[in-house]
Amino acid sequence: MSTPRTLTAAVHQEEDWYVAQCLEVDVASQGRTVEEAVVNLREAVSLYLEEVDDPDRHVAGTPLVTSFQVPGAA
Repeated sequence: MSTPRTLTAAVHQEEDWYVAQCLEVDVASQGRTVEEAVVNLREAVSLYLEEVDDPDRHVAGTPLVTSFQVPGAA
């Protein structure tokens, strides 16, 4: 059994759904709650990594996540 990985999820709301995107792997999922979206994302990423030939090659390094400002509307 391999060592568990810690990955990063960015979650945003689109109407009645929460969309969770893994920042290290190009996979996204959704759910009615944040928790459901993250659980669904965990399953989707696990299934994806089981299917690829070399999972380590498909996982990018942990990204730097930061914020920035843009000018307000006039």
